[in-house]
Amino acid sequence: MATALSSTASFAISASSVKARNYSSSFRFKSRNPLRCCCPPSSRPLLSRKSCRIQATILQDNEEKVEVEESFQTKSFLDDEEKDRVDESPLNSSSSALERWVIRIEQSVNIFLTDSVIKILDTLYHDRHYARFFVLETIARVPYFAFMSVLHMYESFGWWRRADYLKVHFAESWNEMHHLLIMEELGGNAWWFDRFLAQHIAFFYYLMTVFMYAISPRMAYHFSECVESHAFETYDKFIKAQGDELKKLPAPEVAVKYYTGGDLYLFDEFQTSRPPNSRRPKIDNLYDVFLNIRDDEAEHCKTMRACQIHGNLRSPHSSPEDGADNESGCILPQIDCEGIVDCVKKSVTSSPARQK
Repeated sequence: MATALSSTASFAISASSVKARNYSSSFRFKSRNPLRCCCPPSSRPLLSRKSCRIQATILQDNEEKVEVEESFQTKSFLDDEEKDRVDESPLNSSSSALERWVIRIEQSVNIFLTDSVIKILDTLYHDRHYARFFVLETIARVPYFAFMSVLHMYESFGWWRRADYLKVHFAESWNEMHHLLIMEELGGNAWWFDRFLAQHIAFFYYLMTVFMYAISPRMAYHFSECVESHAFETYDKFIKAQGDELKKLPAPEVAVKYYTGGDLYLFDEFQTSRPPNSRRPKIDNLYDVFLNIRDDEAEHCKTMRACQIHGNLRSPHSSPEDGADNESGCILPQIDCEGIVDCVKKSVTSSPARQK
């Protein structure tokens, strides 16, 4: 009887020690990659948002310096061993190749459309700079109206809700509207033909962007990035060519009020690559006005590039805790969800019934 009790006790002690070693090794393995819970593979069930927030808080406490621009770099949080295992999957390689092919087609179409419009503007507005800027600003603010229209429709249907997207896109449209007011004050809309052309292009551009954004938000954001990039280059060339003359001219009153006004909340809101209150322009002459308009276009370009990764956009005034538990829709890692259509498709393919 004593022998049996002794053997039973020794077996229990050895089992508990083995379990402790397994738990310790498992903890060591998981601690190598502390971001695993935030971005799990699509084949595994997602962890709760509260646990991800705890991990993010721990990481944030350990970080010494955080660069704002790093938030827009697409990074994979899978470790090397998991990457090799995922890349070896034939299904994953074929889907990634197909996705790259689709992205290449989308960007090619966008570049072709942008180049076509640029050639028309170069032909019609070779020496009429303010009229060209008026047409550009009338067109440039249209996508943000289209984005908000589609997002409001999704909210009405209860499909998708992202408050930060609406805030940032409205701030972008507010900024572009003031660019347009500046060009009107400079006489860019003096000719009837310029107003007719700009308004009709804007109308068809709105319809096209609504359709494109409903099909592929990634493509719509890339198209807007191309437009904003062209606007930046146009203003940059104009400043370099006419800089000395612009410094002798006074700034329009609407520009002074917008860039140096008391409430610059919306001015900070569209600049998602920098923290609030980090940019406060000075407006002494017309040169400063165009310099700031050019910098605004650069900020729009950065935001449109960030938006091409689904869920990557956040309002500069939003804290990480705001709205974390109120977001609805499909919750996938950012590296796995680049558009609304892709989001729905991957949520269907990763469902338990599909996996069986």
